[in-house]
Amino acid sequence: MDTSQIAAPRKSTPVICLLTGATVWGLVWYPYRVLQAQGMSGIEASILTYLVAFLIGLGLWHKKLRGLPLHPMLFAVGLAAGACNLGFVMGTLLGEVTRVLLLFYLSPLWTVIFARLLLGERLNATGALIIAISLAGACIMLWDPALGLPWPQSLAEWLGLGAGICFALSNVLIKKASNIPIEQKVLAVFVGVMAWSVFFWFFFPGTPWKLETLSWLMLLVVGLTLVFTNVIVQYAISHTRASQAIVIMLFELVVAAFASWWLAGEMLGLRDWIGGALIIGASLLSTRMETAAN
Repeated sequence: MDTSQIAAPRKSTPVICLLTGATVWGLVWYPYRVLQAQGMSGIEASILTYLVAFLIGLGLWHKKLRGLPLHPMLFAVGLAAGACNLGFVMGTLLGEVTRVLLLFYLSPLWTVIFARLLLGERLNATGALIIAISLAGACIMLWDPALGLPWPQSLAEWLGLGAGICFALSNVLIKKASNIPIEQKVLAVFVGVMAWSVFFWFFFPGTPWKLETLSWLMLLVVGLTLVFTNVIVQYAISHTRASQAIVIMLFELVVAAFASWWLAGEMLGLRDWIGGALIIGASLLSTRMETAAN
């Protein structure tokens, strides 16, 4: 049997994990909107869902992680990923999902910078072409003649842009911390989100809320989903070039565009279809980014 036929699926596993994670993140904003409609702020919902995720993860991995030292890199991963996740949630709650995510996914630019500074990665010609295609798709979807250049126009959009910068940084830090167990890094992310959320909760405590029974179940399901998604995404990032991972995750834009149209009534135009097609094409081409430059 040809051994190359055996190796190919193994190389595709990180890509499949990233696409799965992108699909989840393209949909996860909706439960937070449901909770917000019942009076629970995005900050409070983030505290509860990530607390559930942390407790589940701790219960699953406490024996494996017992006695392991806390590497300083875990604090950096937690802070960067925590800011990313909270900014993502709040941005999609306050603004149009697709527009916030488009600004979020300008992160390939930041990834190139962080990967060069922290990992010593250089883009090859294919990588540069893929990022150009993906950013062209994002700009086509984001362009609005009335607003001019694709630049943040509201708090929600600034949150999306800031979350994207933190997303790029956290991905590069996770890649750099490849010697640290994935379970430790996942728990660090959960703690980071809770820490940022509690910090901002003191300034924006929210109003009283009363959840329906199904909404409490939703909190549990979201928590379980966060554990699963973070594990597979961190595994994929640890086995993928940072510049490739960020492009594959752009598939989230396509998922979110359809979901926001279907679930929130945000309409898709011709530019959205064209931009989404370019992003999908860039994600498919990203599998060719195999060789890391010295």
